[in-house]
Amino acid sequence: MRRTALLAFVSALVVGMIAWPAARHADAAPATFVHPGVTVSIAQLDFARAKVNSGAQPWKGAFDQMTASKYADLNRTPKPRATVECGSYSNPDHGCTDERQDAIAAYTDALAWYITRDDRYAKKSIQLMDAWSAVIKEHTNSNAPLQTGWAGSSWPKAAEIIKYTYTGGWANSGRFATMLRDVYLPEVINGSNSNGNWELSMMEAAVGISVFLEDRTSYDKAMARFRTRAAAYVYLSSDGDLPKTVPSQNLDTKAKIVNYWQGQSTFVTGLTQETCRDLTHTGYGISAISHIAETSRIQGQDLYGTDVGERLRQALGLQSKYQLGAGVPSWLCGGSLNLGLGPVTEVGYNALHNRLGIAMTNTQTLTQQQRPAGSNNLFVAWETLTHGDNPA
Repeated sequence: MRRTALLAFVSALVVGMIAWPAARHADAAPATFVHPGVTVSIAQLDFARAKVNSGAQPWKGAFDQMTASKYADLNRTPKPRATVECGSYSNPDHGCTDERQDAIAAYTDALAWYITRDDRYAKKSIQLMDAWSAVIKEHTNSNAPLQTGWAGSSWPKAAEIIKYTYTGGWANSGRFATMLRDVYLPEVINGSNSNGNWELSMMEAAVGISVFLEDRTSYDKAMARFRTRAAAYVYLSSDGDLPKTVPSQNLDTKAKIVNYWQGQSTFVTGLTQETCRDLTHTGYGISAISHIAETSRIQGQDLYGTDVGERLRQALGLQSKYQLGAGVPSWLCGGSLNLGLGPVTEVGYNALHNRLGIAMTNTQTLTQQQRPAGSNNLFVAWETLTHGDNPA
């Protein structure tokens, strides 16, 4: 009987050992969340702080750019409203710009606090977060999901730094968490079947909010949706003759896929679903992919070594090549591209080139040319400061 029991125990142990890696892969959320842990870690913040305080470049220049911006203005007055109404291209704009920019300002002030240890910045960040958490109830109109994704990507970055590094206290942090849980998360967690940058930005918000809330269920759901969307957003030749698709979109013929890919019928590695729309929206998608990958790495699951990293590398490389002025062949978007990639290369470039040692010539040239990377005034801000050549 003892022998039978022992064999049963060993069998269970072996099965568990075999099953564990698969379970961990499917169950993306960490057993214990790391804080601050949304896009930027404590080690990365410490690296940036040391570089700024020593006057080293490009970090000092990036910091000066940030503190000179409107987002670091200590006289800023928050403009919250109960209902933020955003139509297509933010028309109408009833609180859309105010919300996005107040969220970026809260993050900017949190970064400024961490680097300077000037309490005024922490208090301003808290004032902005408290103002919105006391008022906002909903997002409405056609751009509500995207607007929620954009603002919802910046809020948790600010909140993570303040909650876990500022020792002066944040009395209303619980109310802020309730705002994220009740107003933002429901609007983004189920994704979107619009252009891919929508769902990628929405998942960035969902992942960041889940980290702040320590909500493993929503983290796993957002990460699974992100993996599907990232694979359907950036084409790799290994995908086959046609790009991967998101099942809920029912893109079940080549004609439907070509139409969804802005009329592009020749697929090459690094092409994105929106390359032939314009590089600005493509940049939103690429940026969100890099932010989620960075958050996942901080939380203990490194996606850069998976297809996510390869898609990010190839998308950065192809888009950077044309942003730098390479001639556009006739088979690509009819021989003409709408440029404007934006300040979106630092995070992916640092992770893939500096940390993993992968050559990225075009991305490197563009990244260094654009330094210091500022803000796109939507959900990207100050990434030369936080991620530029940052080994942490």
